[in-house]
Formats: sequence, C-alpha cells, structure tokens
Amino acid sequence: MMSAKEVAALAAKALDSKMGIDIQLIGIADISTLAEYFLICTATSNTHVKTLCDAVEEAMDNAGEPMLSREGHRGGTWVLMDFGSLVVHVFTQETRAFYGLERLWQDGKQVDLHSILAHDA
Repeated sequence: MMSAKEVAALAAKALDSKMGIDIQLIGIADISTLAEYFLICTATSNTHVKTLCDAVEEAMDNAGEPMLSREGHRGGTWVLMDFGSLVVHVFTQETRAFYGLERLWQDGKQVDLHSILAHDA
C-alpha cells in the first residue's frame, strides 16, 4: 500500500508525462477531511483534459490504486478524480482561473514537486 504522498507523486508524474501545465500539489489533511492532497493541473484543450485524466487513471490502475469516482463538468473543461487520499483536478486554463482552487485552499501546504517532475513544475 502506497502512502498518500507516493500516490500524489505517481499522479503528478503521469500528468507531467502528458505535458500537464502548472502542476500544483496542495496538502489539505490539516484543514479538510476530503483528502490528504489536492493535485491541480491545467490542460490546453478539452482533448488534453481527457488525455491527462486517462494517463493518471492508467498509472493508478497499474499501481493498484482504485479510483473512487470521476466527475466531469462543463463539457470537458474540468475533471475531478477521487482516489481517496488524493483528489486530482484537471482544468482548462479558463476554468482553472474561474474556480481558483489554489486561492480557496490557500491554507493548505504547497508541496514542492521539482524533485518529482521531469519538466518545469
């Protein structure tokens, strides 16, 4: 069984491998019971949203981390994937700006992903 941080790192790598933009990991365990981490990523298009989500889902499947639920909003501009300890949000740029999750969860702990990601985080 992987730790929540290992699960988050795996998902972040999957997003990075498909050129996800501005990948942010926020630790929310101290301020919410929803999950331990939120992973937020921007996609360049609705198609890219799907590609990124499929990559995360495949990586998690291979690691034996089942997805509890997947919800899509507004014609593919935002997908939420719930893995229990980790919730992954993939947005188009406009939708991410509109919802401003980083602002809503600013009391969470930003986790530095530079050591995890191949591309610039």
